[in-house]
Amino acid sequence: MSIKTNLKQALQHKIDLKTKPVGALGDLETLAFKIGCIQNTENPKISKPTIVVFAADHGIAQKGEVNPFPQEVTAQMVYNFVNGGAAINVFSTTNTIDLKIVDAGVNHNFDSNLPIIDAKIDFGTKNYQVEPAMTLDQCHEALEKSGDIISKIQTEGCNTIGFGEMGISNTSSAALLMAYFMNLPVKECVGSGTGLDSEGISKKCQILSKVFNTYHPQTPYEALATFGGFEIAMICGAILKATELKMTIIIDGFIVTAALLVAKAINKNVLEHCVFAHNSNEQGHKKMLKHLNAKPLLSLGLRLGEGTGAALAMPLLKAAVNFLNDMASFESAGISGESENN
Repeated sequence: MSIKTNLKQALQHKIDLKTKPVGALGDLETLAFKIGCIQNTENPKISKPTIVVFAADHGIAQKGEVNPFPQEVTAQMVYNFVNGGAAINVFSTTNTIDLKIVDAGVNHNFDSNLPIIDAKIDFGTKNYQVEPAMTLDQCHEALEKSGDIISKIQTEGCNTIGFGEMGISNTSSAALLMAYFMNLPVKECVGSGTGLDSEGISKKCQILSKVFNTYHPQTPYEALATFGGFEIAMICGAILKATELKMTIIIDGFIVTAALLVAKAINKNVLEHCVFAHNSNEQGHKKMLKHLNAKPLLSLGLRLGEGTGAALAMPLLKAAVNFLNDMASFESAGISGESENN
């Protein structure tokens, strides 16, 4: 019997013998079991939980055809993160999560004294209506830089990490990546993004379908370089590195799951390290979750991004490991009704 099999049996036995009917804590039991498997221990813990928000601009946003907000909002929101005024700031503070902001490729020069990790690849991607979003070299640079960021965070004691994003028009990139990796028509992947009406969604579908049919990438890296954004590429690299470092990864919504699709195509083992935070209200996300056979922890109708779903899910991960470690067993509590609860 393998060590992994022994661990799984020991974890399940420990869960089942807590002072409760078997299975009574439902999905929390599944979550505790998964985190124990990820950490390879019967006594898992959540250490220095962190959310990293990657921000970048998209070339297609400059024309304003697929987004109701101007490209400048990306930089403005980064300042909002820095000033503590965004939803992700509020939820990270509420749940005692360390928050880090990364400039992956915003079309703006930030003061070097600001608490922003400078990993800028370029001042936004190219417009994929005209040419691929980035070169392969830029794509690999983004993967490498984000991997380095995650390695540093892990050496500082973090073992549980989530990712957020900010980038006007990044739902367009996510829809194109979804269409490519799930082999779906673009129209089944496009949603309202930051608030398009039905006419806007229809126009977005037409534009993105034309883009999709223009290119024929042959590898996951080529698809990411063609359709992606620097923040999406960095999230992909972050997922790959966090998997390598055996961290627990909290997957947020539509954009982060698009990055996960790319990461999974590169390394199928990433899913073993992923916990899915929530079911986004962006229509393509439900299909992504079904494709990945993923059951999210929350369903709150969110479609904000920023890592907000991951931040809101964090207390559930803490509750899962805490019941596993701190809840009494029938034996330790001196309760004799174990057989009636099995």
